[in-house]
Amino acid sequence: MNKIQKTAINLLLSYILDNPMEKLPKMFEMAEKLDRGNLHATQIRVLRDVLMDKNSVWHSFVKNLFRDVDAKLLQKFVECFIVNANLEGEERARAIEKKYDCNVPWAILMDPSSACNLSCTGCWAAQYGDRNNLSYETLDSICRQGKELGIFFYIFSGGEPLVRKKNIIRLCKEHQDCYFFAFTNGTLVDDELCEEMLRVANFALAFSIEGDETATDMRRGKGTYRKVIEAMERMRAHRLLFGYSTCYHRYNTESVGSDEFVDDMIARGCRFSWNFTYIPIGKDARTDLLVTPEQRAYMYRRIREIRDSKPIFAMDFWNDGEYADGCIAGGKRYLHINAAGDVEPCAFIHYSNVNIHDVTLLDALRSPLFMAYRKKHPFNSNPLRPCPLLDNPEILASMVKESGAKSTDMEAPEDVDVLCAKTTPAARAWSEVADRLWEENPKSRGNKL
Repeated sequence: MNKIQKTAINLLLSYILDNPMEKLPKMFEMAEKLDRGNLHATQIRVLRDVLMDKNSVWHSFVKNLFRDVDAKLLQKFVECFIVNANLEGEERARAIEKKYDCNVPWAILMDPSSACNLSCTGCWAAQYGDRNNLSYETLDSICRQGKELGIFFYIFSGGEPLVRKKNIIRLCKEHQDCYFFAFTNGTLVDDELCEEMLRVANFALAFSIEGDETATDMRRGKGTYRKVIEAMERMRAHRLLFGYSTCYHRYNTESVGSDEFVDDMIARGCRFSWNFTYIPIGKDARTDLLVTPEQRAYMYRRIREIRDSKPIFAMDFWNDGEYADGCIAGGKRYLHINAAGDVEPCAFIHYSNVNIHDVTLLDALRSPLFMAYRKKHPFNSNPLRPCPLLDNPEILASMVKESGAKSTDMEAPEDVDVLCAKTTPAARAWSEVADRLWEENPKSRGNKL
């Protein structure tokens, strides 16, 4: 996309934001013209139909977004996330994939530091301490290499990424054509950071929360819930874009899926939610936190109910496999680079063949483990059983062994058979329920929802 086209886009966005709900059709006209390869024609059409319906919950969602979030941030979101990451980037990425016969992801998840100021139950990062950090130069190089491949969306995890918030803000300033996002425990969010986020405009946060105060403090430490709520209040006062992420496990699933919890998060200003199920990774990881098949099915249904009835964009990392043709890891839609530089297929798959300090990003995507992912994907004919660890552990074990990948656990390297043994009973229990759910799904019969 050339400078003239981008200037035209920014002018059009300024025009739309002056009276967004009335001028929203212009945005869809722009999106259709920019989608030169018709890669997103169906999605654009569906979005237009839904958002222009005044009785739709999504119409309310967008209306609230324009009302409560700073206009500069929304303009930057459209420019970087929708245009660059999804339109321009997607076209470039698919060309690279064809040329090199490898996956090119839509997003890169990376850990600026292994350090964290909390010690949450069940989190592998709690064991690592301030052992590893990606330098600013390395983070910058990853972004520069990524853009050459068509990647304009970068996500930070950890550790707690905001221990490196000055470097992150610097990265946002340097790469104004990219969109950045961080999963955070919220305890390091202050007014200075909020003001910096307003200035750069291309950075959003998801606050980790486990439900109510009791559930959150159980995993994250006494007083953490209150600090998260205070951070949300601060972000809302600055008209910033944010949401929440939650890890649902055996003891909080019904709570985080409840109307009471979701409505409270919406009222506090959250515009999106990321929902992850617990996986027993790392030394002495608790298997008793794994959800039951009934709980996972409950979340499968609840996320879809929330999307249909509430003004928040809800995502389920595992149960949304039907929308992504199975697992999104291994570079299919994303990859993970840990604080030591190991390039991993997924944040939950701590095995790798390569380190970003030694190879290019493209070389990492063509490494044995990533190519094994590409060759064997999808890992199950049922998209509700997408994950090679949680749902098909025998496949993960085979890929790790065949590729010669090594454990990247910084505390206690974990043999892949030992790891997979922890998830095999849950995978077997879920398979029967998941297969029944999929048989009930219109998509399983080749129909559109």
